[in-house]
Amino acid sequence: MGARTVADMNPQGERWTAEQVLALAPDATSRTAGGRLAAAGQWSGAGAHGQAVWGLCSGSGSKPYQTVVDLNGPGYRCSCPSRKFPCKHALGLLLLWASGEGGVPGGGEPPEWAEQWLGDRRERAEKLAASARDGGPGRGGGTGDGAGRGDKGESGGTADPEAARRRAERRAQRIAAGATELERRLADLLRDGLASADRAGYGAWDETAARMVDAQAPGLEARVRELAAIPSSGPGWPARLLEECALAHLLNQGFLHLDRLPEKLAATTRTRVGLTTPVAELLATGEPIRDRWLVLGRQDGTDGRLTTRRIWLRGERTHRMALLLSFSAPGQSPELALPTGLVLDADLTYYPAARPLRAAIGTRHEELPHASSSSALSAPEGCDVDTALAAYGAALGEDPWLDGWPVVLAHVVPVPGDGGWQLADERSGSALPVDPRCAGRTDLWQLMAISGGGPVTVFGECGHRGFSPLTAWDPIPVSLLDTAAQGGIR
Repeated sequence: MGARTVADMNPQGERWTAEQVLALAPDATSRTAGGRLAAAGQWSGAGAHGQAVWGLCSGSGSKPYQTVVDLNGPGYRCSCPSRKFPCKHALGLLLLWASGEGGVPGGGEPPEWAEQWLGDRRERAEKLAASARDGGPGRGGGTGDGAGRGDKGESGGTADPEAARRRAERRAQRIAAGATELERRLADLLRDGLASADRAGYGAWDETAARMVDAQAPGLEARVRELAAIPSSGPGWPARLLEECALAHLLNQGFLHLDRLPEKLAATTRTRVGLTTPVAELLATGEPIRDRWLVLGRQDGTDGRLTTRRIWLRGERTHRMALLLSFSAPGQSPELALPTGLVLDADLTYYPAARPLRAAIGTRHEELPHASSSSALSAPEGCDVDTALAAYGAALGEDPWLDGWPVVLAHVVPVPGDGGWQLADERSGSALPVDPRCAGRTDLWQLMAISGGGPVTVFGECGHRGFSPLTAWDPIPVSLLDTAAQGGIR
């Protein structure tokens, strides 16, 4: 079977697997409910054509629910009252379509209600693409890098550049004031001794975090909350607290002296305090890179106020890693949903940084180059432990606040032990410890079962705490983060 892609899967007669569909579910309850609706008897008027799948699902009301899915995204619409995204009806329809058993016949044209929604999506995408090509203002306020809209509610442009400049200056002044206040808090902590942090509790840190919110510096707020949590993190916490204090101090000083930093490091510093480039502006001014991007893994997390989805890709030609971010309100699934194992022929534009990783999706190409002879469902090319550590070290040298770098490990054997899990390289004899924060995850035993005691290919993040596995190949990609278990940021 050739490489699966968003654009050519349906036209070429290939369908998603059930695992890829279930990976889109916002939670375990939705996965179960969607599975119950994956029966032909639940649906009428179902069909599929091009990039669209649609159908009517009988529900508790007098009228069936109208459900349509745009595979180019994917995107979903359902007339049910559910606030989950995708809802159980969209999941059930996709599962029925993925089964390939005739429940969703191909051919034919979408009904009017489905075509109207699909047409509106196409029109919005065309307007956004035209705005990016022409360097126009675009609109912000979207949900992430893959939606082609603004980031976390920031405007993608403005009709008054001078007003925008003044707003940016005022925000920079507020962040600088927040960084200065955080510096005083760190100085007080070190003067009183690290042991005082254990006695002080969360109260003082909560007040400091609130000040960072007022300063519109979400990156500094996140570091303050990390500092607050360290004293209760177990043995060795004073050393970890000192390390985090040093990184926070470095970030404060970096932002307060941006004019002295190299351009790319200054861009990284802005991003780390919470200043980001609106997507429309990035696509209009950045350099796009076209490639066939393999989706390596996905992770959802929430801080109680915002759900963040991270999707990692790697270019087939460039071999570059990329990270897409998408956001939504708690209890809802972010719009960007690219199943692991998919290959996307698209332009990506990287955000400015000393070591670029985060990117935004620009143009998605309908006309695909000839498919690679290797299947995207088989294990991708990986590296050994030493190479993975070198890649993380090189990235850390350019971004000192980097927590981890995405890598694909090949020919490693998962080994449990009293001191924690390890991934042993059968070729070199080296071993990479698994991040201790992953110790309670049952999917480590799933990884062990996939391995069967032999070598396996694993994708994850390599950082100073160790390796955090996200995907394994058996030989198809298997997510090692159950949807129900992705409730918190690791």
